[in-house]
Amino acid sequence: MSVDGFSGGVAVTGQSSPEPRGPRLPEFPWDSLASAGELARSHPDGVVNLSVGTPVDSVPPVLREALAAGADSPGYPATHGTAELRSTAVEALRRRHGVTGLDTEAVLPTVGSKEFVAWLPTLLGVRPGDVVAIPELAYPTYEVGARLAGAEIVRLAPGQTPPAGTALVWLNSPSNPTGRVDGAATMAESVRAAREVGAVVASDECYLDLGWRTRPVSVLDRAVSGESQDGVLAVHSLSKTSNFAGYRAGFVTGDPRLVGNLLEVRKHAGMIMPRPVQEAMTAALGDDEHVRQQYERYRARRERLWSALEGAGFRIDHSEAGLYLWASGDTDAWSTVDWLARRGILVAPGTFYGPAGKQHVRVALTASDERVEAATRRLAE
Repeated sequence: MSVDGFSGGVAVTGQSSPEPRGPRLPEFPWDSLASAGELARSHPDGVVNLSVGTPVDSVPPVLREALAAGADSPGYPATHGTAELRSTAVEALRRRHGVTGLDTEAVLPTVGSKEFVAWLPTLLGVRPGDVVAIPELAYPTYEVGARLAGAEIVRLAPGQTPPAGTALVWLNSPSNPTGRVDGAATMAESVRAAREVGAVVASDECYLDLGWRTRPVSVLDRAVSGESQDGVLAVHSLSKTSNFAGYRAGFVTGDPRLVGNLLEVRKHAGMIMPRPVQEAMTAALGDDEHVRQQYERYRARRERLWSALEGAGFRIDHSEAGLYLWASGDTDAWSTVDWLARRGILVAPGTFYGPAGKQHVRVALTASDERVEAATRRLAE
């Protein structure tokens, strides 16, 4: 052995480093948007970034106050969250969405919803050879989670049923990216089909509060899942409606047996929401006024952007709910991205969400009123 300049360490010469091992993941989508972003940022009046659904408005004072009040929390927080948080979540779903019959023990806080989406197949014990079914156009992390577990991926067009061997079916209404809303009957059929092949249903409901032209329904509504929540999970996030993305706060609820199993794994793995964030989340779930105010901000921005995009020759498809407009100029998505970037407007190509998005772009409502106004002026030029 020879020492090769290490301080106190010994290196073995003549031996190559081992090849990194792990799942083969797709390219992180927004990395491929770098050149379009550079072009958009070169606009004399600055970029209008409508590519990512990240909140830009302030965290409501009532939530910041709750965070500060919980700051003196030297001990480890409970993975299961406080009893108050769980009961407040149950009450919020009843009050805001008419969901009844939930067990407060079957509520589990998550460190935002993205980490939960990415790790859910693994936490459920999905194995190589199993199938994870995702929507035809879908949030990319559904696919990433399946790959982390070594599972196969099937994209289901509307109305398609999952194949035999499917272990997990993702639902997403309102949809990211399209804003499409599935009615109760459609969702009930999806739940029935998943149960028929023995699959768990996970419904990503982080846009449930943002219905524009129709009222979205939770998978836990009795009209969807019936009298039993067996095999059904609803995933919620506070990022969009409470401007909480920086706090990383969400929760999952539904089938008590499944939630209990997830809790046990997460306790072992240390997947715990910090106690001050739990206090702020409890305040957010207990206060509907800040949700209403944020809804109105997004509604106004949506109306301005919709009108401006149509005036520039685009067609808006679906977009009945959610935080995005699903726009098409009947041309290649990347050509549209480039056309808008030359006007200082950055959007996401529909291909980020699946091959069926090749002629669409996703336009987020998450920009300040001033930036939205800048976008409408540029689209009118």
